[in-house]
Amino acid sequence: MAEPHTADAADIARSGRNLVGWFEIYVADMQRAKDFYADVVQTSFTESPMSGGDMEMWMFAGDPMAAGATGGLIRHDMRPPSMDGTLVYFSVDDCAAAIARATARGSIVIVDRIPIGEMGFIGIIT
Repeated sequence: MAEPHTADAADIARSGRNLVGWFEIYVADMQRAKDFYADVVQTSFTESPMSGGDMEMWMFAGDPMAAGATGGLIRHDMRPPSMDGTLVYFSVDDCAAAIARATARGSIVIVDRIPIGEMGFIGIIT
């Protein structure tokens, strides 16, 4: 869970913010992961001040005070990447184009672009 640490953050949380506030994606090769996500979901990163020692952390572009979730990539020997666990869906303008960029980088399509009603479309890749 995440708790707002400022009055402004608490106001945002009470104003209809989505429940999920933060996510971490564990990676083995930080540069490879940053290159992949920068290309596939068209984003950039900022190194976290929490990086150091045996942990490296890069934050996805975004406003942590805005509605919805933000997060980052974490490389840490105690947190290896895994196919098990939580599934994160990234917001993109064109799901098919994002899937194409991912497969060009070696990803495997688990679920190709499918409709999910009025919410739009999803796809799942490795």
